[in-house]
Amino acid sequence: MNTYRPDPDALLAAVQKEETRRQRGRLKIFLGMAAGVGKTYAMLEAAQKQKADGVDVVVGLVETHGRPETEALLDGLELIPRRRIVHRGALLEEMDTDAILARRPQLALVDELAHTNAAPADESPRHRKRYQDVLELLEAGIDVYTTVNVQHFESRADVVRQITGIAVHETVPDSILDAANELELIDLAPEALRSRLAEGKVYTPERVEVAAHNFFRIGNLTALREMALRLTAEHVDHQLRDYMTVKHIAGPWKSGERLMVAVGPSPFSEQLIRWTRRMAYTLEAPWLAVHVETTQPLSPAQKETLARNVALARQLGGEVVVTAGEEIAEALLHLAHQRNVSQIVVGKPLRSPWYDLLRGGSPVDRLIRTSGDIDIYVVTRQPSATRTAAPRPMTDGIRSQWEDYLWAAAIVAVTTVINLLLLPWFGYRANGLIQLLIVQLIAVYIGRGPAILAATISALSWNFLFMPPQFTFFIHTPEDTLLFLLYFALAIVTGNLTARLRAQERQARHNADRTMALYTLAHGAAVANALEDVLRTAVAQVGQSFDAEVALFLSDAGKMLGPPHPCSTLTLDEKEQAVANWVFAHGRPAGRFTESLPLARATYLPLLTTGRVVGVMGIRTRGEQPLRVDQEVLLETFASHIALVIERELLNEAAQQAATLRESERLYTTLLNSISHELRTPLSTIRGAAGILLDPESTPTAEARSTLLDDIQGAADRLNRLVENLLDMSRLDAGRLQLKREWCDVSEVIGVAVKRLEVDLADHPLTIRCPPDLPLVWMDFALIEQVLVNLLDNACRYTEPGAAIEVMAQQEGASLVIRVTDHGPGVPPHAQAAIFDKFYRIAGSSAGGTGLGLSICRGIVEAHGGALTLESAPGRGARFVTRLPAESTPPPVQEATPHAEPLAGSVAIGDTG
Repeated sequence: MNTYRPDPDALLAAVQKEETRRQRGRLKIFLGMAAGVGKTYAMLEAAQKQKADGVDVVVGLVETHGRPETEALLDGLELIPRRRIVHRGALLEEMDTDAILARRPQLALVDELAHTNAAPADESPRHRKRYQDVLELLEAGIDVYTTVNVQHFESRADVVRQITGIAVHETVPDSILDAANELELIDLAPEALRSRLAEGKVYTPERVEVAAHNFFRIGNLTALREMALRLTAEHVDHQLRDYMTVKHIAGPWKSGERLMVAVGPSPFSEQLIRWTRRMAYTLEAPWLAVHVETTQPLSPAQKETLARNVALARQLGGEVVVTAGEEIAEALLHLAHQRNVSQIVVGKPLRSPWYDLLRGGSPVDRLIRTSGDIDIYVVTRQPSATRTAAPRPMTDGIRSQWEDYLWAAAIVAVTTVINLLLLPWFGYRANGLIQLLIVQLIAVYIGRGPAILAATISALSWNFLFMPPQFTFFIHTPEDTLLFLLYFALAIVTGNLTARLRAQERQARHNADRTMALYTLAHGAAVANALEDVLRTAVAQVGQSFDAEVALFLSDAGKMLGPPHPCSTLTLDEKEQAVANWVFAHGRPAGRFTESLPLARATYLPLLTTGRVVGVMGIRTRGEQPLRVDQEVLLETFASHIALVIERELLNEAAQQAATLRESERLYTTLLNSISHELRTPLSTIRGAAGILLDPESTPTAEARSTLLDDIQGAADRLNRLVENLLDMSRLDAGRLQLKREWCDVSEVIGVAVKRLEVDLADHPLTIRCPPDLPLVWMDFALIEQVLVNLLDNACRYTEPGAAIEVMAQQEGASLVIRVTDHGPGVPPHAQAAIFDKFYRIAGSSAGGTGLGLSICRGIVEAHGGALTLESAPGRGARFVTRLPAESTPPPVQEATPHAEPLAGSVAIGDTG
């Protein structure tokens, strides 16, 4: 028996990947090892076959480079006109993505996937890279054929540079491979490619010799060919694994590895990121890019390099994590254990061994010693990276301004003068302690660099001006020599430690501020009663944390709502809203400081949840510099939390709507079942009686005819009551029930209701107790009559013939109370709470009734400001109590035609003897 069970996470990931591919256009990549192998030719041949099969094919952009055999394959294919732009004084042509989207073909041909788009000087392209245009075409449902060389993949660029010595500037992220439905390798032997190069089929004649002696050397082409073959094999292997997972085919388990790479402000980190991406792709493992913030501040150049490295990690699909800690090795291992990392990638140390010795050893050495079961990969940098990545000097952490050094020198000078004046009373040793105290204060309030300067100056001045013999650097006794050396060492060490503690305090305060910002947002979302409160808190917190203006866009039914939410503080014009719409449609950041639509005034981030975009957040900082790495991570955390809160509210609304829909369907089914029975009985009576009366062969007597007509009348009255109940319930639910109040005599209302049910009440002894001195009540006569009719009809239905029914009216305080009591089976305790609900009928009760009567009665009575309740009757039975307000004084009584004869005193109807 086959007991293979696929990994649920892997199965879900494979299914989601396949579903994503089905929902958009198909991407086919023609891959080559270098220019000239025939990628464009193969793409055009495949396009001609598709056109012959009836597929609508257009050429978005194809570069033939003047090759006649390639140009011949363009015959019969529709060419989308290119956009002509002036870039730096030159007339250039670019692909017109908007024209392709407007044309909406089935298949578009886009050559040179790694190309960088050009734009006029006064504007910026919608996308910086052509591969971003291709992704937009795919999301619009258009299939795309494209070409690319292996050296243009981001994770392979540094290896290509190491092999060929040539830096590749135009690259595409490796994630484009995940989007590809098909990868076709256009393979050619290196000797054959060099022959094509010599024949002028690759470059123009003046470039052939240079290319043959540089990039197109046999060794280079062989290495690039191997790289292209490996990349194709890895892609095919991934497709096979996904297929086996979806089809539940047993195979080798995936590695279950998780990689982590340490990222810093060094250019070498770029190589580490690419190395980790290649390894993660081979292992099919997730990977993290971690930056450890220390107390050492970074220069503007280092901040820029760090931001570039982090952006590369995101582009290649890594999860960026920023953590804080003074000990880098300890911080990395702590995070590795938290995230279940199995392998850590670090770079070979750049600093000299002496520097690491003074710092307590290299972080890489400490990481290896304390890593335990976690594998450590130490990657050697390439020669080009070594040249560009100079070791950090020992003054990396010293970022004080020259004014700070002047202040430190001035303070030491003033202190020295004061100590000279105090020298006769305290001696030179006390003066040394005072100088040491000043060095500590400078370290706390000014900085580490000025403290080191102050320690040096104070030590020399103490030796020259205070220690005997004075005014010379000669030290007389060994004791003073040791004292001087200890003073200098203590001043340097304690000043450095004090400055470090001060920096750690600032870092801790910074971390606390970030934690408090996240806590405030989370707490506000937890205690908020409505989505409006959550969004207002989010806008305020994001604006305060980043000193920025914020705009939030929400979605409804899969479409983004037009204007920003009213709580937004960022005012947007139509162009900015168009950028927000683009972000919502594509699920990628765009705007200021990004590669998509960078001329926008604000940065826009999609509010992403699992499988959908629930909104867009726009943020415009008041500064002109992009956010730091830790700020970017914090902003992404804010966006993720806001997205989860919005999704929670949307799910709550969806759940409420689903519950309402289920209740509506239940009520609809109950109503249909009830009405069908209630209609069937009187209609059958009417149809039977009418059939007898209309039958020419039937000759009923006058008494029988009268009985049949009474049956028809009774059935018609029953139908009329049903229709009235339905109309009353409809008015109550819609809030359109209007009362026509007048001063009414309750005994008169009771008499009219009893008259309407005279036939039904004939089988029940009825007792009415109505004192003659009851006040008039301000009410709607017809509606209260309907209430009493329903209550009496209910009593008749649920009591056996011969069971007594009692109606009693009396005044209790400021209310007039009418009690209708029957002596039937009563209402079970478990049903008393739901007896007034719509369509509720007691289980096991006799057939008949819609379950609307009591609900309508309560609605009418409450519309009068009264109450309808159920009380337990003495013995068996049920008692319904109607309370109507009787506080106001009626106007003088005027003569009027009564609706019916009022009933006063005690009246018995039926079998009362």
